[in-house]
Amino acid sequence: MTVLFDKMQLTPVSQPSRAGIVYRSTKTYDHNEGLSCCFRQWRASHSHCQQVHGYALAFRFVFATHTLDENNWCLDFGGLKEVRAWLHEVFDHTVLVAADDPQLAEFERMAGLGLMNLRILPAVGCEETARFVHMHVGKMVKAETDGRVWVESVEVSEHGGNSAIYQEHWNSEPSI
Repeated sequence: MTVLFDKMQLTPVSQPSRAGIVYRSTKTYDHNEGLSCCFRQWRASHSHCQQVHGYALAFRFVFATHTLDENNWCLDFGGLKEVRAWLHEVFDHTVLVAADDPQLAEFERMAGLGLMNLRILPAVGCEETARFVHMHVGKMVKAETDGRVWVESVEVSEHGGNSAIYQEHWNSEPSI
C-alpha cells in the first residue's frame, strides 16, 4: 500500500492542491427539512404564481476549495449549524415578497397583525432565491473557513420537478 501511495504523489494534508485542482463537497437540506414558505411573484401576471402559494423548499449547496483542512475535508459539515439556523429563520413558515411588490404595504399590514412572518427579499422566484441564499451563505462560509472555502452554487427546489441553480464562475478565489 505504501508503494501505491508514493506513486500517486498525493498532496500532503492542508497543502494547496496542484494548479487547477478544486475540491468540492455538497450539503443538502431536503424537502423534509421543514422549510415551508409562501411566495408571491407579482410580476407573473400571466400565471397563478402571482397569487400567494407555497412550497417546502430544498437547498443543495456545492462548496469548493483549493486546499483541504487538517482533516482532509473541503468543509466541516458540523460548522454549518449557523447556515441551517439562518435557512429556518428565513424560510420556515414565512411569506416571501419582493421589495418592489406593489402590495408590499398590505403584506406589512398583515404581518403587523400577526397573520404572517414576512420576509422581504430583493426579488422572488427560485432563481433569485438561489442568488440571495448564495450571497448570504457565501459570506458565512468565508468567515467560518477564513476564506479557504467558497460557495460554488446553490440549488433551490420547489419540489421534485422544479428547481433553479445560481452559480458564479471564478477564474481565481472568490471575493465573497
